[in-house]
Amino acid sequence: QVQLVESGGGLVQPGGSLRLSCVASGNIFSVTRMGWFRQAPGKEREFVGSIRWTGGIIEYADSVKGRATISRDNAKNTVYLQMNSLKPEDTEVYYCAARTATQYRYWGQGTQVTVSS
Repeated sequence: QVQLVESGGGLVQPGGSLRLSCVASGNIFSVTRMGWFRQAPGKEREFVGSIRWTGGIIEYADSVKGRATISRDNAKNTVYLQMNSLKPEDTEVYYCAARTATQYRYWGQGTQVTVSS
């Protein structure tokens, strides 16, 4: 089992920035990649980006490319999502997820990001 806890969400004005954190615990040796997803009410969950747990190979969705940066601190078992130039359409619940083998098997509880003036 892997436990994930996100934090860092909140209310931000358009054009602002946020850094989300995701702390992993438990059987993290089974994790191959960490991903960030987001979901708005009534919409399907959307992939934001991911990073290989051991470093390198970072990928982003087109919707956030150039505005998002994913990084990790393995000493703290933490993955970060830095979002800049936030837009109202970025208002969603953001989730981190841990991938083992072929699927994202473990999910955090989510953190709300609201972009509004």
